[in-house]
Amino acid sequence: MKVLVVGNGGREHALAWKLGQSPKVKKVFVAPGNAGTAQDAENVDLAATDIPGLIQFAKDQSIDLTVIGPEAPLVAGLADAMDAEGLKVFGPSQAAAELEGSKVFCKNLLHTANIPTASYQTFRSGEDAERYIKDRYAEPNEPVHVVVKADGLAAGKGVIVCDTRIEALDAIDRIASRREFGEAGNELIIEEKLVGPEASVLAITDGETILTLPAAQDHKPAHDGDTGPNTGGMGAYCPTPVVDEDLMTKIESDVLVPVVHAMKRARRPFKGILYAGLMLTPAGPKVLEFNVRFGDPECQPLLMRLKSDLFEVLEAAADGRLGEIGPLEWDERPSTCVVMASEGYPGAYDKGREISGLANADALEDVKVFHAGTEISEGQVVTNGGRVLGVTAVGDTISQAKLKAYSGVKEIRWRGAWCRKDISDKALANS
Repeated sequence: MKVLVVGNGGREHALAWKLGQSPKVKKVFVAPGNAGTAQDAENVDLAATDIPGLIQFAKDQSIDLTVIGPEAPLVAGLADAMDAEGLKVFGPSQAAAELEGSKVFCKNLLHTANIPTASYQTFRSGEDAERYIKDRYAEPNEPVHVVVKADGLAAGKGVIVCDTRIEALDAIDRIASRREFGEAGNELIIEEKLVGPEASVLAITDGETILTLPAAQDHKPAHDGDTGPNTGGMGAYCPTPVVDEDLMTKIESDVLVPVVHAMKRARRPFKGILYAGLMLTPAGPKVLEFNVRFGDPECQPLLMRLKSDLFEVLEAAADGRLGEIGPLEWDERPSTCVVMASEGYPGAYDKGREISGLANADALEDVKVFHAGTEISEGQVVTNGGRVLGVTAVGDTISQAKLKAYSGVKEIRWRGAWCRKDISDKALANS
C-alpha cells in the first residue's frame, strides 16, 4: 500500500512515522513535509492546499490512502475533491470541517444539540462587540472574565483570554479592526471564561462507530505556569490523570456521541478525527472548541504510545467499517512531548538557523524527535517555522517521560531556541 500524508508539521511527521511502521504500507509520501519527514518518508513538493496538484499526484502514484493532517486543506474541501475522483481519503468533508472552520457554527451546533459549553454571544462587527462589553462593564479597569475569539482559522492564536475591560476591548480591536487574524475576524465570539483543568479528548469516527483515544493535555500559553500569549501548543502529555474512566464515559455520552448525531442531523456526516477541547469545570466537562484533525502536539505523545496498526484503523474509518476494528492497543507507559520554538514565537521570528544535536537526541532510549518547522538547506537542517521540534518520550512514569524528553531537548541547539520547562507538571499536581 502507498500512503500520502498531507501537511508539514510535527503532527504529519508523527503520522508518517507511525504509518510507515505498518506491514501493509510499503511507501509513505508527505506533501510538502519537512526535514524530519524526509528521513522517515519521501517528501513531495506540493503545498497542503494545492488540491489539483495533490489529486494528480495521488493518481499518478496510485496512492491507496491519503491522510489529511492540517485543518486548512480540510476546510478548503480537499477530502471532497479526492473523494469525487475516486481516491480514498481519511478526513472530514468541507461541510463537516466547518465544525473547526467556524467557531460560530460550532457554538450554534453545540447549543442546538444541548452539548455543555460556555455561554456566548456572536458579533458581525467590532462596534457591536465593543458596545456589548461597554454596556456590561462600565468601569475601564473593571474585572471581566471573558474570552474573545475570531470565528475562522487562526493557527491556534485567535483566542484571547481577558481579565479586564481594557483587555477585552483591545482583543476586539485586534480581531475586528487591526485584522491580526485576517478574514478569520469577519465574525467574532465573546464567551464566558471557564475555570478548571483543560483536557483534549480525540476520537476516530466513520460517522457510525467512535473509537475514543486516551485523553491528553496540551499547553497553549507560551510560558511556564500557563502565562503569556496563546500559541499553537508548547507541549502535551498522555494520558492525563484528570480524566479517569468514569469521566471519559461521561465525555463520550455527553459530548462525542451527541456531536456525531448532531452533525448527521445537520446533513454534515462526520468521518475523521473528532477532537474535543474541554474545560473540566466544577459543573462537569464543557466544550471549549472542536477540531477536525489530530491535535498538534497531542498527536505526537498519542502515537508514541499506540501499538495498533494505524493504517488499518484509518483505512477502516475511510471505508466506513470502523466497527470491525477491535479495541486499540496502547503502551501502558505515559508519554510527554516538549515543543522547541524559535526566538520571538508566537510573534515574529527568523528562519534559516542551523540546528545541531538532532542525531544525539534521537539516539536516546525511548525518545523521538518529531520535526515541525524545519527544512534542509545546503545539506543542513535549519529552522523554518515558529514551533520547530517536538521532542517526545515515553517513560515508566510521567516524571520519567518528562526527564527523557528534556534530556533530548538538552542535546539540541540553535540560536534562539527555547521551550517551556514545565510540560507535564500538571499531571503530577493532579495525580
